[in-house]
Amino acid sequence: MRVSRLRRYPVKSMLGEDLDAAEFTPSGLTGDRGLALVDTETGRVATAKHPRRYRDLLQCAAAFTAAGVRVTLPGGRTITPDEVGVQVSGLLGREVVLTARRPAGAEVERPAPEDVIAAGVEAEVPFATLEIAQGTPGESFVDYAPVHLITTATLDRLGTEAIRYRPNIVVEGGQEAFVENGWVGREIAVGEVVLRGVLPTPRCSVPTLAHGDLPLRPDAVRPLMRDNRVDVPGFGTLPCAGLYAEVLRAGTVRDGDEVRIAG
Repeated sequence: MRVSRLRRYPVKSMLGEDLDAAEFTPSGLTGDRGLALVDTETGRVATAKHPRRYRDLLQCAAAFTAAGVRVTLPGGRTITPDEVGVQVSGLLGREVVLTARRPAGAEVERPAPEDVIAAGVEAEVPFATLEIAQGTPGESFVDYAPVHLITTATLDRLGTEAIRYRPNIVVEGGQEAFVENGWVGREIAVGEVVLRGVLPTPRCSVPTLAHGDLPLRPDAVRPLMRDNRVDVPGFGTLPCAGLYAEVLRAGTVRDGDEVRIAG
């Protein structure tokens, strides 16, 4: 197996950037989900997991430049972090502020994907509140663990684009779909880095949403609901695709690096 794609998302729930190489530390890929928007009314982190409120974050893109993080708005205008709060508040119709410091116990709002698919992205549906980054040291705004990976076999089974599942590492090789379920607890050598699988990745409605030029895709998680519901410790039995992993040995990962599973 090998790395076929490396991705970083500088601002949570915005589109990200492809990388030729990336540094991984115990906190994950350097710069990944290092920034997020916080809703001033609720105090919670804004994420497209709650589509009615925040799906338009997926129409924005964030990338690192020589001058720092730059955000590109729908229509192509590029702005600095100092401008993001005001501009994105106008886009969402809710006041949000950009922050690099994750509040203690930071939470997001997450409706069940079944409810969003049934009612539509603009409908009011019940949602749970979840604490993020419970399996991650440091202050990044990852959902759970420092690193998220998915295989091309799983993506091929889903018949959808990797961008909808927002991985850090896409692994290409001769494995079967949903093979990541069996990597929990196993060491994964990727270039100089050693990871360990910690949980299958539960899926919300985000893969079904429009991502930049990609349209709504309500069927993007249906195969998971039917074929890959997994008992995720602490979270229940949920549709899953991919793997959350922790970093055992820091280092550099490059596009094309070999991927080896121990044990």
